[in-house]
Amino acid sequence: MYGTVNEQTIKLSELISKAVPVAEKIRYVTSGTEATMYAVRLARSVTGKKIIAKIDGGWHGYTSDLLKSVNWPFKESESSGVVNDEKIVSIPYNDLENSLKILKKYSKNLAGVIIEPVLGGGGCIPATKEYLKGIQEFVHKNKSLFILDEIVTGFRFRYGCLYPTMKLDPDIVTLGKIAGGGLAIGIMCGKKEIMNYADTTGKKKSERAYIGGGTFSANPISMVSGYTTLNYLKTKKATYDKINSLGDYARKELKKVFDGRVEVSGKGSLFMTHFLKNGVTKIENSVDVAKCDSQMLQKYHFKMISEDGIFFLPGKLGAISNSHSKQDIKNIIKASENF
Repeated sequence: MYGTVNEQTIKLSELISKAVPVAEKIRYVTSGTEATMYAVRLARSVTGKKIIAKIDGGWHGYTSDLLKSVNWPFKESESSGVVNDEKIVSIPYNDLENSLKILKKYSKNLAGVIIEPVLGGGGCIPATKEYLKGIQEFVHKNKSLFILDEIVTGFRFRYGCLYPTMKLDPDIVTLGKIAGGGLAIGIMCGKKEIMNYADTTGKKKSERAYIGGGTFSANPISMVSGYTTLNYLKTKKATYDKINSLGDYARKELKKVFDGRVEVSGKGSLFMTHFLKNGVTKIENSVDVAKCDSQMLQKYHFKMISEDGIFFLPGKLGAISNSHSKQDIKNIIKASENF
Protein backbone atom coordinates (compact mmCIF):
# COMPACT_ATOMS: atom_id res chain seq x y z
CA MET A 1 0.00 0.00 0.00
CA TYR A 2 2.86 2.34 0.81
CA GLY A 3 6.52 1.82 -0.06
CA THR A 4 6.42 4.53 -2.73
CA VAL A 5 7.16 8.23 -2.59
CA ASN A 6 4.50 10.46 -1.04
CA GLU A 7 4.41 14.08 0.07
CA GLN A 8 5.31 13.23 3.66
CA THR A 9 8.29 11.15 2.49
CA ILE A 10 9.63 14.13 0.57
CA LYS A 11 9.26 16.48 3.54
CA LEU A 12 11.13 14.14 5.88
CA SER A 13 13.79 13.42 3.25
CA GLU A 14 14.46 17.12 2.74
CA LEU A 15 15.00 17.55 6.47
CA ILE A 16 17.35 14.59 6.70
CA SER A 17 19.36 15.53 3.60
CA LYS A 18 20.05 18.97 5.08
CA ALA A 19 21.06 17.53 8.46
CA VAL A 20 23.09 14.58 7.16
CA PRO A 21 25.58 15.67 4.45
CA VAL A 22 26.00 12.20 2.91
CA ALA A 23 22.24 11.72 2.46
CA GLU A 24 22.15 12.52 -1.24
CA LYS A 25 19.61 9.74 -1.69
CA ILE A 26 17.45 8.04 0.94
CA ARG A 27 15.50 4.79 1.25
CA TYR A 28 13.04 3.98 4.04
CA VAL A 29 12.21 0.71 5.76
CA THR A 30 10.52 -0.14 9.05
CA SER A 31 13.41 -1.15 11.31
CA GLY A 32 17.10 -0.64 11.91
CA THR A 33 17.70 -4.31 11.17
CA GLU A 34 16.37 -3.85 7.64
CA ALA A 35 18.46 -0.72 7.16
CA THR A 36 21.73 -2.47 8.03
CA MET A 37 20.72 -5.56 6.04
CA TYR A 38 20.19 -3.44 2.93
CA ALA A 39 23.38 -1.45 3.56
CA VAL A 40 25.35 -4.69 3.46
CA ARG A 41 23.55 -5.85 0.32
CA LEU A 42 24.23 -2.54 -1.36
CA ALA A 43 27.93 -2.68 -0.46
CA ARG A 44 28.23 -6.12 -2.00
CA SER A 45 26.35 -5.03 -5.10
CA VAL A 46 28.44 -1.89 -5.64
CA THR A 47 31.83 -3.53 -5.08
CA GLY A 48 31.18 -7.01 -6.43
CA LYS A 49 32.84 -8.35 -3.28
CA LYS A 50 31.34 -10.54 -0.56
CA ILE A 51 33.02 -10.05 2.83
CA ILE A 52 31.68 -7.57 5.38
CA ALA A 53 33.75 -6.58 8.41
CA LYS A 54 32.09 -5.54 11.65
CA ILE A 55 33.24 -4.77 15.16
CA ASP A 56 33.74 -7.34 17.92
CA GLY A 57 30.60 -6.81 20.02
CA GLY A 58 28.94 -4.61 17.42
CA TRP A 59 25.16 -4.94 17.21
CA HIS A 60 23.32 -4.17 13.99
CA GLY A 61 20.04 -5.99 14.56
CA TYR A 62 18.92 -9.51 13.76
CA THR A 63 19.92 -9.63 10.10
CA SER A 64 21.70 -12.87 9.21
CA ASP A 65 24.32 -10.79 7.40
CA LEU A 66 25.64 -9.37 10.68
CA LEU A 67 24.54 -11.79 13.40
CA LYS A 68 28.05 -12.85 14.33
CA SER A 69 30.73 -11.80 16.83
CA VAL A 70 28.21 -10.01 19.05
CA ASN A 71 29.09 -11.76 22.32
CA TRP A 72 32.31 -13.06 23.84
CA PRO A 73 34.49 -14.65 22.49
CA PHE A 74 33.38 -12.86 19.30
CA LYS A 75 34.05 -15.79 17.00
CA GLU A 76 30.71 -17.41 16.25
CA SER A 77 27.25 -16.75 14.87
CA GLU A 78 24.71 -15.79 17.52
CA SER A 79 22.02 -18.11 16.19
CA SER A 80 21.50 -21.36 14.40
CA GLY A 81 20.14 -21.00 10.91
CA VAL A 82 22.71 -18.39 9.88
CA VAL A 83 24.44 -19.38 6.66
CA ASN A 84 27.58 -18.04 5.01
CA ASP A 85 28.91 -16.65 8.26
CA GLU A 86 32.39 -17.01 6.77
CA LYS A 87 31.51 -13.85 4.82
CA ILE A 88 31.45 -11.92 8.12
CA VAL A 89 34.72 -11.04 9.82
CA SER A 90 35.15 -8.99 12.97
CA ILE A 91 37.76 -6.47 14.07
CA PRO A 92 38.66 -5.08 17.51
CA TYR A 93 37.20 -1.66 18.36
CA ASN A 94 39.66 1.17 18.98
CA ASP A 95 42.60 -1.07 18.05
CA LEU A 96 43.66 0.26 14.67
CA GLU A 97 46.82 -1.81 14.28
CA ASN A 98 45.13 -5.18 14.73
CA SER A 99 42.02 -4.11 12.84
CA LEU A 100 44.11 -3.23 9.80
CA LYS A 101 45.93 -6.56 9.96
CA ILE A 102 42.61 -8.37 9.69
CA LEU A 103 41.25 -6.10 6.95
CA LYS A 104 44.41 -6.51 4.87
CA LYS A 105 44.04 -10.28 5.11
CA TYR A 106 40.59 -10.11 3.50
CA SER A 107 41.16 -7.01 1.35
CA LYS A 108 40.66 -8.65 -2.07
CA ASN A 109 37.09 -9.67 -1.24
CA LEU A 110 36.18 -6.93 1.27
CA ALA A 111 32.90 -5.26 0.29
CA GLY A 112 32.75 -2.93 3.27
CA VAL A 113 33.16 -2.22 6.95
CA ILE A 114 30.20 -1.32 9.17
CA ILE A 115 30.86 0.53 12.43
CA GLU A 116 28.90 2.29 15.16
CA PRO A 117 30.68 5.54 16.16
CA VAL A 118 29.52 4.74 19.69
CA LEU A 119 29.00 1.05 20.43
CA GLY A 120 25.48 0.64 21.76
CA GLY A 121 24.83 -2.95 22.76
CA GLY A 122 28.57 -3.59 22.79
CA GLY A 123 29.12 -1.52 25.92
CA CYS A 124 28.32 2.15 25.22
CA ILE A 125 31.87 2.93 24.07
CA PRO A 126 32.84 5.88 21.84
CA ALA A 127 35.26 5.21 19.01
CA THR A 128 38.31 7.41 18.84
CA LYS A 129 38.56 9.78 15.90
CA GLU A 130 41.94 8.28 15.02
CA TYR A 131 40.45 4.79 14.85
CA LEU A 132 37.57 5.74 12.59
CA LYS A 133 39.81 7.86 10.36
CA GLY A 134 42.28 4.98 10.02
CA ILE A 135 39.60 2.45 9.10
CA GLN A 136 38.02 4.86 6.62
CA GLU A 137 41.36 5.57 4.93
CA PHE A 138 42.08 1.87 4.43
CA VAL A 139 38.57 1.07 3.22
CA HIS A 140 38.52 3.83 0.63
CA LYS A 141 41.99 2.97 -0.68
CA ASN A 142 40.80 -0.63 -0.98
CA LYS A 143 37.74 0.47 -3.01
CA SER A 144 35.46 -0.95 -0.36
CA LEU A 145 32.61 0.94 1.36
CA PHE A 146 32.70 2.69 4.72
CA ILE A 147 29.32 2.21 6.42
CA LEU A 148 28.43 4.07 9.60
CA ASP A 149 25.56 2.69 11.65
CA GLU A 150 24.14 5.79 13.35
CA ILE A 151 20.83 4.22 14.28
CA VAL A 152 21.61 4.90 17.95
CA THR A 153 23.81 7.98 17.57
CA GLY A 154 21.97 9.85 14.82
CA PHE A 155 20.09 12.87 16.25
CA ARG A 156 21.03 11.64 19.75
CA PHE A 157 23.93 13.97 20.62
CA ARG A 158 23.21 16.80 18.21
CA TYR A 159 20.87 17.66 15.39
CA GLY A 160 22.19 15.38 12.69
CA CYS A 161 24.79 12.64 12.85
CA LEU A 162 27.92 12.25 14.91
CA TYR A 163 30.29 11.61 11.99
CA PRO A 164 30.61 15.25 10.76
CA THR A 165 32.07 16.24 14.13
CA MET A 166 35.01 13.95 13.30
CA LYS A 167 35.19 15.03 9.64
CA LEU A 168 34.47 11.52 8.38
CA ASP A 169 33.33 10.66 4.87
CA PRO A 170 31.07 7.58 4.99
CA ASP A 171 29.62 6.04 1.86
CA ILE A 172 26.43 4.82 3.54
CA VAL A 173 24.78 5.83 6.83
CA THR A 174 21.94 4.01 8.56
CA LEU A 175 19.48 5.80 10.82
CA GLY A 176 16.43 4.93 12.91
CA LYS A 177 15.11 5.47 16.45
CA ILE A 178 14.20 9.14 16.92
CA ALA A 179 14.22 9.76 13.16
CA GLY A 180 10.80 8.10 13.20
CA GLY A 181 9.54 10.12 16.14
CA GLY A 182 8.88 6.98 18.17
CA LEU A 183 7.26 5.00 15.38
CA ALA A 184 8.69 2.21 13.25
CA ILE A 185 11.41 3.37 10.89
CA GLY A 186 14.76 2.44 9.41
CA ILE A 187 16.69 4.65 7.03
CA MET A 188 19.53 3.96 4.65
CA CYS A 189 21.09 6.95 2.99
CA GLY A 190 24.29 7.66 1.16
CA LYS A 191 26.22 9.06 -1.75
CA LYS A 192 24.26 9.34 -4.98
CA GLU A 193 26.58 7.15 -7.05
CA ILE A 194 26.22 4.34 -4.51
CA MET A 195 22.51 4.68 -3.81
CA ASN A 196 21.87 4.62 -7.57
CA TYR A 197 22.46 0.85 -7.42
CA ALA A 198 19.12 0.64 -5.60
CA ASP A 199 17.39 1.92 -8.73
CA THR A 200 16.36 -1.26 -10.54
CA THR A 201 14.92 0.50 -13.59
CA GLY A 202 16.33 -0.98 -16.75
CA LYS A 203 19.34 -2.52 -15.06
CA LYS A 204 20.74 -6.01 -15.28
CA LYS A 205 20.49 -8.11 -12.15
CA SER A 206 24.26 -7.91 -11.78
CA GLU A 207 24.06 -4.10 -11.61
CA ARG A 208 21.28 -3.60 -9.09
CA ALA A 209 20.34 -4.22 -5.49
CA TYR A 210 16.75 -4.77 -4.45
CA ILE A 211 16.24 -2.75 -1.29
CA GLY A 212 13.61 -0.88 0.65
CA GLY A 213 10.29 -2.14 -0.62
CA GLY A 214 7.65 -3.24 1.87
CA THR A 215 4.01 -2.83 2.83
CA PHE A 216 4.82 -0.25 5.50
CA SER A 217 8.07 1.19 4.15
CA ALA A 218 7.78 4.99 3.99
CA ASN A 219 4.27 4.77 5.44
CA PRO A 220 2.80 8.26 5.96
CA ILE A 221 2.28 7.85 9.71
CA SER A 222 5.98 7.25 10.37
CA MET A 223 6.90 9.95 7.86
CA VAL A 224 4.72 12.54 9.61
CA SER A 225 5.96 11.48 13.04
CA GLY A 226 9.60 11.63 11.93
CA TYR A 227 9.19 14.99 10.23
CA THR A 228 7.40 16.54 13.19
CA THR A 229 10.02 15.32 15.65
CA LEU A 230 13.08 16.31 13.61
CA ASN A 231 11.57 19.66 12.67
CA TYR A 232 11.05 20.30 16.39
CA LEU A 233 14.60 19.26 17.31
CA LYS A 234 16.10 21.44 14.58
CA THR A 235 15.87 24.52 16.78
CA LYS A 236 16.39 22.83 20.16
CA LYS A 237 20.13 23.05 20.73
CA ALA A 238 19.36 23.75 24.39
CA THR A 239 17.68 20.34 24.63
CA TYR A 240 20.81 18.60 23.37
CA ASP A 241 22.99 20.69 25.70
CA LYS A 242 20.78 19.72 28.63
CA ILE A 243 20.72 15.96 28.11
CA ASN A 244 24.41 15.78 27.20
CA SER A 245 25.24 17.70 30.37
CA LEU A 246 23.12 15.28 32.42
CA GLY A 247 25.08 12.41 30.89
CA ASP A 248 28.37 14.03 31.86
CA TYR A 249 27.03 14.50 35.37
CA ALA A 250 25.85 10.89 35.63
CA ARG A 251 29.21 9.48 34.55
CA LYS A 252 31.17 11.72 36.90
CA GLU A 253 29.00 11.12 39.97
CA LEU A 254 28.61 7.37 39.46
CA LYS A 255 32.38 6.95 39.27
CA LYS A 256 32.70 9.00 42.43
CA VAL A 257 30.09 7.09 44.43
CA PHE A 258 31.49 3.68 43.49
CA ASP A 259 35.02 4.81 44.37
CA GLY A 260 37.07 2.72 41.97
CA ARG A 261 34.71 -0.25 41.72
CA VAL A 262 33.35 0.79 38.33
CA GLU A 263 34.15 2.51 35.09
CA VAL A 264 31.32 4.46 33.49
CA SER A 265 31.51 4.61 29.70
CA GLY A 266 29.49 6.61 27.26
CA LYS A 267 29.15 9.90 25.48
CA GLY A 268 26.71 12.75 25.83
CA SER A 269 23.34 11.48 26.99
CA LEU A 270 24.33 7.79 26.96
CA PHE A 271 26.07 6.07 29.85
CA MET A 272 26.80 2.55 31.08
CA THR A 273 28.22 1.29 34.36
CA HIS A 274 30.82 -1.49 34.29
CA PHE A 275 31.81 -3.33 37.48
CA LEU A 276 35.55 -3.82 37.11
CA LYS A 277 37.06 -7.28 37.30
CA ASN A 278 39.94 -9.36 35.91
CA GLY A 279 42.39 -6.46 35.96
CA VAL A 280 40.30 -4.18 33.74
CA THR A 281 40.81 -0.50 34.58
CA LYS A 282 39.32 1.20 31.52
CA ILE A 283 36.72 0.40 28.88
CA GLU A 284 37.95 0.76 25.30
CA ASN A 285 36.27 -2.14 23.53
CA SER A 286 33.91 -5.09 23.98
CA VAL A 287 36.68 -7.35 25.26
CA ASP A 288 37.06 -5.02 28.24
CA VAL A 289 33.29 -5.16 28.75
CA ALA A 290 33.27 -8.97 28.58
CA LYS A 291 35.90 -9.15 31.32
CA CYS A 292 33.81 -7.03 33.70
CA ASP A 293 31.30 -8.43 36.18
CA SER A 294 28.10 -8.68 34.14
CA GLN A 295 26.26 -10.54 36.91
CA MET A 296 26.96 -7.68 39.30
CA LEU A 297 25.61 -5.22 36.74
CA GLN A 298 22.42 -7.26 36.39
CA LYS A 299 22.07 -7.40 40.17
CA TYR A 300 22.58 -3.63 40.38
CA HIS A 301 19.93 -2.91 37.78
CA PHE A 302 17.39 -5.32 39.30
CA LYS A 303 17.95 -3.66 42.67
CA MET A 304 17.26 -0.25 41.10
CA ILE A 305 14.06 -1.57 39.53
CA SER A 306 12.68 -3.46 42.53
CA GLU A 307 13.77 -1.20 45.39
CA ASP A 308 14.22 2.28 43.98
CA GLY A 309 11.64 2.57 41.21
CA ILE A 310 14.32 3.35 38.62
CA PHE A 311 14.13 1.34 35.41
CA PHE A 312 17.14 0.12 33.48
CA LEU A 313 17.06 -2.60 30.88
CA PRO A 314 19.13 -5.03 33.00
CA GLY A 315 22.73 -5.19 31.89
CA LYS A 316 22.35 -2.43 29.30
CA LEU A 317 23.12 1.26 28.90
CA GLY A 318 21.20 4.23 30.24
CA ALA A 319 19.73 6.75 27.79
CA ILE A 320 18.76 10.21 29.03
CA SER A 321 15.89 12.04 27.37
CA ASN A 322 14.44 15.53 27.64
CA SER A 323 11.87 14.26 30.13
CA HIS A 324 14.65 13.58 32.64
CA SER A 325 15.86 16.19 35.10
CA LYS A 326 18.96 16.57 37.22
CA GLN A 327 16.92 15.25 40.13
CA ASP A 328 16.36 12.00 38.24
CA ILE A 329 20.12 11.57 37.91
CA LYS A 330 20.56 12.44 41.58
CA ASN A 331 18.06 9.69 42.40
CA ILE A 332 20.24 7.20 40.50
CA ILE A 333 23.31 8.38 42.40
CA LYS A 334 21.50 8.14 45.73
CA ALA A 335 20.25 4.63 44.99
CA SER A 336 23.78 3.60 43.98
CA GLU A 337 25.17 4.63 47.36
CA ASN A 338 23.38 1.67 48.93
CA PHE A 339 24.74 -0.95 46.54
